[in-house]
Amino acid sequence: MADPAAAAAATLVRVEKGHADAEELAAVTAVLLARAAAGTHRPTDSTRPGRSAARWRRLERRPAFSAPHSWQG
Repeated sequence: MADPAAAAAATLVRVEKGHADAEELAAVTAVLLARAAAGTHRPTDSTRPGRSAARWRRLERRPAFSAPHSWQG
Protein backbone atom coordinates (compact mmCIF):
# COMPACT_ATOMS: atom_id res chain seq x y z
CA MET A 1 0.00 0.00 0.00
CA ALA A 2 1.92 2.94 -1.28
CA ASP A 3 -0.90 5.46 -0.89
CA PRO A 4 -1.69 6.37 2.78
CA ALA A 5 -5.18 7.58 1.80
CA ALA A 6 -5.95 4.19 0.29
CA ALA A 7 -4.72 2.47 3.44
CA ALA A 8 -7.02 4.61 5.59
CA ALA A 9 -9.98 3.98 3.28
CA ALA A 10 -9.32 0.24 3.35
CA THR A 11 -9.95 0.11 7.10
CA LEU A 12 -13.00 2.40 7.02
CA VAL A 13 -15.39 -0.14 5.47
CA ARG A 14 -15.02 -3.90 5.52
CA VAL A 15 -17.06 -6.34 3.43
CA GLU A 16 -18.03 -9.24 5.68
CA LYS A 17 -19.61 -11.50 3.08
CA GLY A 18 -19.47 -11.46 -0.68
CA HIS A 19 -17.46 -9.28 -3.04
CA ALA A 20 -18.03 -5.56 -3.52
CA ASP A 21 -16.26 -3.62 -6.22
CA ALA A 22 -15.03 -0.06 -5.81
CA GLU A 23 -18.22 1.46 -7.26
CA GLU A 24 -20.48 -0.39 -4.81
CA LEU A 25 -18.29 0.56 -1.85
CA ALA A 26 -18.33 4.19 -2.95
CA ALA A 27 -22.14 4.16 -3.16
CA VAL A 28 -22.55 2.60 0.29
CA THR A 29 -20.02 5.00 1.80
CA ALA A 30 -21.79 8.00 0.25
CA VAL A 31 -25.14 6.89 1.67
CA LEU A 32 -23.70 6.28 5.14
CA LEU A 33 -21.93 9.63 5.21
CA ALA A 34 -25.07 11.45 4.01
CA ARG A 35 -27.13 9.78 6.76
CA ALA A 36 -24.52 10.64 9.36
CA ALA A 37 -24.46 14.28 8.25
CA ALA A 38 -28.26 14.51 8.27
CA GLY A 39 -28.48 13.05 11.76
CA THR A 40 -26.19 15.62 13.37
CA HIS A 41 -28.62 18.53 12.88
CA ARG A 42 -30.13 19.57 16.22
CA PRO A 43 -32.99 22.07 16.32
CA THR A 44 -32.47 25.17 18.41
CA ASP A 45 -34.77 26.00 21.30
CA SER A 46 -36.75 28.48 19.19
CA THR A 47 -37.60 25.88 16.52
CA ARG A 48 -38.30 22.99 18.88
CA PRO A 49 -42.01 22.14 19.06
CA GLY A 50 -43.79 21.71 22.37
CA ARG A 51 -43.65 18.48 24.29
CA SER A 52 -45.24 15.60 22.47
CA ALA A 53 -46.99 12.64 23.99
CA ALA A 54 -44.85 9.63 24.78
CA ARG A 55 -45.23 6.79 22.29
CA TRP A 56 -44.68 4.13 24.91
CA ARG A 57 -46.71 2.95 27.85
CA ARG A 58 -45.75 3.76 31.39
CA LEU A 59 -45.79 0.47 33.23
CA GLU A 60 -46.39 2.07 36.62
CA ARG A 61 -49.72 3.44 35.37
CA ARG A 62 -51.05 0.04 34.34
CA PRO A 63 -53.13 -2.06 36.68
CA ALA A 64 -51.25 -4.82 38.43
CA PHE A 65 -53.32 -7.58 36.83
CA SER A 66 -54.79 -7.93 33.39
CA ALA A 67 -56.83 -10.93 32.40
CA PRO A 68 -55.23 -13.28 29.86
CA HIS A 69 -58.19 -12.83 27.51
CA SER A 70 -58.05 -9.03 27.71
CA TRP A 71 -57.49 -7.03 24.53
CA GLN A 72 -55.56 -4.32 26.39
CA GLY A 73 -52.29 -6.02 26.96
